[in-house]
Amino acid sequence: MTPERVPILMYHAVAADPGDATRTLSVTPEAFAEQLAVIADRGLTPLTTADLAARWRAGRPLPDRPVLITFDDGYEGVHRHALPALAEHGFPATLFVSTGWIRGAYDTGGGLDTMLDWHQIRRLADAGVEIGGHSHTHPQLDQLDDATLRAELTRCRDIVADELGALPVSFAYPYGYSSRRVRAAVRGHGFAQALAVGNSLARRAQGPYALRRVTVRRATDATEFERLLDGRAIGRTFARDRALTKGYAVVRRTRRLQRLV
Repeated sequence: MTPERVPILMYHAVAADPGDATRTLSVTPEAFAEQLAVIADRGLTPLTTADLAARWRAGRPLPDRPVLITFDDGYEGVHRHALPALAEHGFPATLFVSTGWIRGAYDTGGGLDTMLDWHQIRRLADAGVEIGGHSHTHPQLDQLDDATLRAELTRCRDIVADELGALPVSFAYPYGYSSRRVRAAVRGHGFAQALAVGNSLARRAQGPYALRRVTVRRATDATEFERLLDGRAIGRTFARDRALTKGYAVVRRTRRLQRLV
């Protein structure tokens, strides 16, 4: 793996007994701790999303063997289980929150499992976790009309800013879906970089609004995790995911066109 190709790890729930809706994309606390130990033992250097993008934007060199640890949605286990493991190694990370899923005044009730509250998110931020945006209600952003898309981004950005005292600068697309229109809207709302999924390593050439990630899930064993870090056999590992994504893309484009007619 060269510095031009960076593994951005995408986590969701960290839980021993997650609900059915999050089980597949969850990892156990023990697996997460073991994965961080592998990162430490191999001498990798975790960065935040903002740090990686800023270095690439300015043409500054990356540290030796960079890696990003990211979490989507805002599940309570990120505070309960992931934070102590991160703190043990002194690793930074990035948490992308769907603000309407977070427990508190803005909760829409859409969260798929036990979610963080804003006190816990502030503790994560104080511990060095970058807090980014992930929309307000976690829709497929490229299926929304312009007004609804703006509302999702504005509400997410403003709630994070109100709760944490600083505007979020990084964004992750719900489900990984975006389009040129969505990326322009994300940029227009002040986000300096955004992450997709793609299940491949991130490269500067992807551009700051389409950086790719690799999915870590409950079925990811130790051997596969090391392959993700090295960027080996990723195409084979995620072959089924990519086939399903291509098929669903046709369905989603058709739905979008039907709404525009």
